[in-house]
Amino acid sequence: MAMLKGRRIILGITGSIAAYKSAFLVRELVRAGAEVRVVMTPGAREFITPLTLGTLSGNPVHSELTDDREAGTWTDHVELGLWGDVILVAPATAHTISGMVEGRGDTLLLTVLLSAKCPVVVAPAMDRDMFTHPATTSNIEKLRNRGVHVIEPDEGELASGLEGKGRLADPVRIREELASWFQNRCPLMGYRILITAGPTHEPLDAVRFIGNRSSGRQGVAIAMELARRGAIVDLIAGPMEQTADPPAIIRHDIETALDMQVAALETLRGSPPDVIIGTAAVSDVRPANPIEGKAAKVDLPNHIELVENPDILSDLNASAPDGCFKIGFALAHDDGLEAAIRKRERKGCDLIVLNSLADKGAGFGHTTNRVRFVYGHDRIDSFELKSKEAVAIDLAEVIQAKLLERTPFASEPTD
Repeated sequence: MAMLKGRRIILGITGSIAAYKSAFLVRELVRAGAEVRVVMTPGAREFITPLTLGTLSGNPVHSELTDDREAGTWTDHVELGLWGDVILVAPATAHTISGMVEGRGDTLLLTVLLSAKCPVVVAPAMDRDMFTHPATTSNIEKLRNRGVHVIEPDEGELASGLEGKGRLADPVRIREELASWFQNRCPLMGYRILITAGPTHEPLDAVRFIGNRSSGRQGVAIAMELARRGAIVDLIAGPMEQTADPPAIIRHDIETALDMQVAALETLRGSPPDVIIGTAAVSDVRPANPIEGKAAKVDLPNHIELVENPDILSDLNASAPDGCFKIGFALAHDDGLEAAIRKRERKGCDLIVLNSLADKGAGFGHTTNRVRFVYGHDRIDSFELKSKEAVAIDLAEVIQAKLLERTPFASEPTD
């Protein structure tokens, strides 16, 4: 039950007679510490009232695309889809399962499912012959192939009087299977990770700045992969166009190195992390005397006095709690290995992720990267060129192994 504590669950209830069991299911989920929002199909209201479910969940129940027809207000299905850690459809009728496969949007629940970023779990409930019909079995298999987890129905007496498979799984079993699913899918649940990402912009005046070409893509990819595994991620993000969608990512947007330092240290002190990852390409220097407003061309100085920016990663690592796993990134213009080893020691990191501009397709401005995981002279794990999202998976495996005290992971070593 601890795996459900704090999880945000959208419970979709469809027009099955088993909908009455959803009251018991809501109670089980809430008792386990989950926050539950209910979305009903119009058919579900024939079997159980929104008042009952709203009282048990402690949240308003939604069932129509328009909240108030007279006022013309609508239910924000996009916001609902972004809010949840998971959508659990229980009971799931043959009609709604078919709508999920076809991508229909003729109910609020189906529109939420179409716009959701989170994973989906379904618990079918229907009569025996409907459940075993080739159309239904085919649709359920298609959902499985799309990554939807299916909680198998129970066998027993059905509403039609027949005996067989099709009864909605017992609410306690649904709760336990959902918790187990979270544990397998989200092994990092309960861990907190602090990531810096993107460039910093150091102003010369109101419109000009010193910066670099970092897109922030690698840092965001790492944040999203770790969030998918259940971790809560604080992302200290410099100016960049990359988006980070999962609800478990808390984004702090900054502009300058000083902004990043303040935001990162405040976040660390307020929510001590289990892992620190410094992917940000922080500008080494900043103008000592930035000009207020936009300077005319003729007023620009011939010389710009520069001052050194703080070493944010070193400051974070020095303030990190005991046992925190500390990771830095290094971008070299050549091989860079010896410099990366020195950087690891100088900044107090456990691991340096090294990439080089000498490798075609690696570094700034690319969707791919070729990295080495540098633990010291005695261990260097090298990887082939791959997407930055794939690099994020490799690093997430190392982090997961470290946090769960497993044997450190390395895939595709070439050295």
